[in-house]
Amino acid sequence: MAKLSALTTQLKKNFGFDKFKGNQEAIIQNVLDGNDTFVLMPTGGGKSLCYQLPSLVMEGTAIVISPLIALMKNQVDAMRNFSEEDGIAHFINSSLSKQAIDQVKVDILSGKTKLLYVAPESLTKEENIEFLKQIKISFYAVDEAHCISEWGHDFRPEYRRIRPIINEIGSAPLIALTATATPKVQHDIQKNLGMLNATVYKSSFNRTNLFYEVRDKTADVDKDIIKYIRSQAGKSGIIYCLSRKKVEELSETLQMNGISVRPYHAGMDTAVRSDNQDSFLMEKVDVIVATIAFGMGIDKPDVRYVLHYDMPKSLEGYYQETGRGGRDGGEGHCIAYYAYKDLDKLRKFQQGKPVAEQEIGNQLLLETQAYAESSVCRRKLLLHYFGEEYLQDNCGCCDNCMKPRKFIEGQELLTLVLETIIAVKEKFKTEHIVDILKGNETSDVKSYQHDELENFASASDESEQLLQAVIRQALIACFISKDIETYGLLRITPRGKTYLKDPKSFPIVKDREEEEEEEVSAKSSGGTGAADEVLFSIVKDLRKKLSKKLEVPPFVIFQDPSLEAMATSYPITMEELQNIPGVGAGKAKRYGSEFLKVIKAHVKENDIIRPEDLRVRTVANKSKLKVSIIQAIDRKIALDDLALSKGLDINELLDEIEAIVYSGTKINIDYFLSEIMDPDHIADIFEYFNTAETDKIEDALEDLGEDDYNETEIRLVRIKFLSEIGN
Repeated sequence: MAKLSALTTQLKKNFGFDKFKGNQEAIIQNVLDGNDTFVLMPTGGGKSLCYQLPSLVMEGTAIVISPLIALMKNQVDAMRNFSEEDGIAHFINSSLSKQAIDQVKVDILSGKTKLLYVAPESLTKEENIEFLKQIKISFYAVDEAHCISEWGHDFRPEYRRIRPIINEIGSAPLIALTATATPKVQHDIQKNLGMLNATVYKSSFNRTNLFYEVRDKTADVDKDIIKYIRSQAGKSGIIYCLSRKKVEELSETLQMNGISVRPYHAGMDTAVRSDNQDSFLMEKVDVIVATIAFGMGIDKPDVRYVLHYDMPKSLEGYYQETGRGGRDGGEGHCIAYYAYKDLDKLRKFQQGKPVAEQEIGNQLLLETQAYAESSVCRRKLLLHYFGEEYLQDNCGCCDNCMKPRKFIEGQELLTLVLETIIAVKEKFKTEHIVDILKGNETSDVKSYQHDELENFASASDESEQLLQAVIRQALIACFISKDIETYGLLRITPRGKTYLKDPKSFPIVKDREEEEEEEVSAKSSGGTGAADEVLFSIVKDLRKKLSKKLEVPPFVIFQDPSLEAMATSYPITMEELQNIPGVGAGKAKRYGSEFLKVIKAHVKENDIIRPEDLRVRTVANKSKLKVSIIQAIDRKIALDDLALSKGLDINELLDEIEAIVYSGTKINIDYFLSEIMDPDHIADIFEYFNTAETDKIEDALEDLGEDDYNETEIRLVRIKFLSEIGN
């Protein structure tokens, strides 16, 4: 017991803590006793102390092998803060000059340095090996040890060389530490480091203070993130993206929307990257948008939310990155944005890699996909992945437990999928199987005569989205597999064959997007799409009055969808009005003030809280196509030639021109009309729109006569009419 109390005394003396957390004391004692030690401890559990304290107590210098320069600097600074002597901790890596490295060596030889952080690349240099042979090494610590394993989320080949180099420098006790390791990764680490007999200390991976949530990644993802960050005003957060390009783009978008944010990725200038990291740590900025290069070992305890803009490549990576939230035991909200196409893209990136590497990568992605799509408690899924059983049915701290997902019975659809894969001799991909079940007569389906199969069109009433979900969830349940060498071909597994002989219930989660579409469809069976029916009536009435006053048809002023948008988003400034679909700067200036007046009055009288973040501000990006179309029309280029030059058919070009005039821009296509149309026809159509109640083409064709006029002519004259009368 004396030893233990002596340890507690050392803890208080060196770090100011009164007691150890979890397994820390037993781990440190095991290191002091000269035993190899393997530590599995979640982020925030206090791994660093497990080698920092024994390094201060033991004779000699501890060598800490660590993967990131930022991590080393951060930990060396922390150790120096606990000591009166700056030389107590040092690092050697590529960021140091030869003069700086020489000074480090002087401090080590003098006995001042108790902790030396070394990157694995630096450890392999012959001059460093020769130097380390000269000193007394108390023990070796391998931090972020999962980097050794090909099955780990951050594999680094240079980590595989650690054991041979340790043998060359000189034997000493070894401690390996990681915050994430499945049983397979754990065995891989121990085997590679030659420490299969090490004492293993495994803490629970359950971070009870973290809330896990997966959201569908829609076109409005930026808007959702901005809204969420604003709801967390003043709190620190990290947003992870998979690509450097997305880091830059999202950071810029957030800045445009008034959020205190900096980007961080490995491609940035070193000084800028370091400054951005320090600004986040020192709370000069609230948010950091980063690739996974950021955060490993960064000791910021009060990160309150961790957002994943892209789903990560593995659940290990996801667990470690989310683990940077709430390290002080306080709240930590972990939100991942999921879109199947993102994971599919990651799979395609792996196609050029060796087959074994593809197999590993694909299996890791399947685990991530299962986590995102499953309706099971997310905490239960994560802990199961790391070999830990979670017995509670409801954790009360994830989206699935707080708001269960909807299930539908998928037994019949799964049976159809399996039968169809067998019928096509396991030689086709997901899309082809879906085409057969839907009854889509594509060229591939017909050329292989798969339209003659018994299952052709057997699920024609189901959406393609649902059939793809069945296949994805059958992959996760291991009823089918995707062939690795011939990427994407679906094969039946032994488990799938067993299922076909004795089908059982197969509950599947219906995609949220599909559920939302059903709800919208149900709601749209009557009324308008406007959120505020009263305001919609008010602006519609105002449009009618202006129509009479200006002697123009109502649709010339604003179309119904524009009024519905006003009754949904309550624009009260000219800038907001300009961003309503179908308005634009021209129409806003011409008609906007009176509409803004009634909307403001309605908002004030009814104490309406307007929806937040109605428009995500983005870096100016005017449509190059629309600008070039306007310029071409100004130069009187024939519209059929213009369509050809833009790679459009004439109807697609007219769609673009209509969008231009509906937004209030005046254009003149008389030069083209006079070439292709009879003047009387132009006058008749123009006059029709002058008195019409609606600008619908079908109504115009019916009134004018389909035998005498065609749709293209009517659309062209409608453009002329809207431009001259409305703009």
